[in-house]
Amino acid sequence: MKLCQYDEHEAGAVRADRVFPVGASLVAAGHLRRGYTMQEVIEALAKGHEAMDCARAALDGRSIPLERVKLLAPIENPPSIWAAAANYKAHAAEMLAASGGPDRSRLGKDDLMAEFFLKPSSSIIGPGGTIILPTISKDVDYEAELCAVIGTRARRVSEAQALEHVFGYTICWDISQRDPWGRGRQNTRNIRKGFDTFTALGPWIVTRDELPEPQDVRIEVELNGRPAMTARTSDMICGLREHIRFLSAVLTLRPGDLITTGTPAGVAKLAPGDKLRGRIERIGEMTLNVESEAG
Repeated sequence: MKLCQYDEHEAGAVRADRVFPVGASLVAAGHLRRGYTMQEVIEALAKGHEAMDCARAALDGRSIPLERVKLLAPIENPPSIWAAAANYKAHAAEMLAASGGPDRSRLGKDDLMAEFFLKPSSSIIGPGGTIILPTISKDVDYEAELCAVIGTRARRVSEAQALEHVFGYTICWDISQRDPWGRGRQNTRNIRKGFDTFTALGPWIVTRDELPEPQDVRIEVELNGRPAMTARTSDMICGLREHIRFLSAVLTLRPGDLITTGTPAGVAKLAPGDKLRGRIERIGEMTLNVESEAG
């Protein structure tokens, strides 16, 4: 199922070019309260078969053309957004060459994953949204990443059990300020990657059954219509199973938490007027615009 949020914060399921109002069906069946959040939708659907069966039954009911709805970020206030740092070999080399920062190649996997950082939910925008380039920076680039959405609480889980706690997957754009606080600086990621509009999510959440192996999907990005990034998630240094094992050994992962798994090589500086289009195999594609901050 492709679970989206649209229009007035309604939950829907996307099939072909139609949107089915599953949120209304879940409310009518008593699985959700009116005024639900997408975190509550995820938790209800992940909890048991009855709510998911109700949602799937809604796919036989009324629907709306996809082109007539406004897609929002599929979750706008996740409990946490955990972001992996420099998690593809080629991107780590790319950043080392660009910034002259420390060589991390001798670090063990847990030492690398200890560099996870948090992104604020206030930075979230949805499909078709606009990235605002802050006046303080002359160097902002994009990162396109596979992002896992947690469905059930996870504490001290093994890698073998890790994916059982995943509800589904979405695309995360981790927009990053490199200047003035990036190159050669440490402990600045939360700020540099936390500006308003610096986390784009979408176009929807694809449930885990539709993407059974997260370590073997293709990521593609076009910048102004030209290919800019192509990679497979098999090139990650630390895979999602390792991320969940590591994080859940430290803290409790909750329904709606996001784990975004790092960007491949191919990041590039953004300029006002740019158009981004990103695709992840088995999930979908989304576009973003780029503008300058109003003076």
